[in-house]
Amino acid sequence: MWIRLAVVAASAMLAAGCGSGDDPAPTTSSSSSGDTVAYMDKVCSAASSFVSVSKTPPKLDANDPVKLKADMSTYMGQLADAFNQTAQKLGEVGPSPVAGGDEQVTKMAATFSDIGKSFSDAKAAVEAADANDPVGGLQAAGEVIGRLDQFAEPLKQLEATPELKEAAERAPACQKLRTSRPSEPVTPTS
Repeated sequence: MWIRLAVVAASAMLAAGCGSGDDPAPTTSSSSSGDTVAYMDKVCSAASSFVSVSKTPPKLDANDPVKLKADMSTYMGQLADAFNQTAQKLGEVGPSPVAGGDEQVTKMAATFSDIGKSFSDAKAAVEAADANDPVGGLQAAGEVIGRLDQFAEPLKQLEATPELKEAAERAPACQKLRTSRPSEPVTPTS
């Protein structure tokens, strides 16, 4: 259940960072020029890199705590890599054609970097935990997943700039990001 929460929360954060709404609204504003749409397309492409990084949720088999610990460590590492790669790509987007865009994307990158560090720290805690303790490392993993919602607020700032929000509604990568679906939930077996 909590692994599904992580995937859903990450997808929600990505979508929040690249606009909202069901249908793109046509705009005649010069602020949503081709340059701004292209910029937001880059931002959403960078943000969507999270989706493309390999993340294989472990089978939660309580009967093999050693394997569960190793699998959870691997999974925490995959999530850390996914968030860190997204942060790096956001840092490479380039200058914004809209005032304030650079600052907002920088904050967004920092948010992804912070999440990546949280998963790296959880991975270290899982690895340090006693494998025979059925809660041990899983508690650290559960705690970091439980904090994902705290990171969503800074990502919503892109919507605070009408020019960026309008451009996101027109940018192909942002549209694709809105339609991406989280993977299936993982349930424990015993």
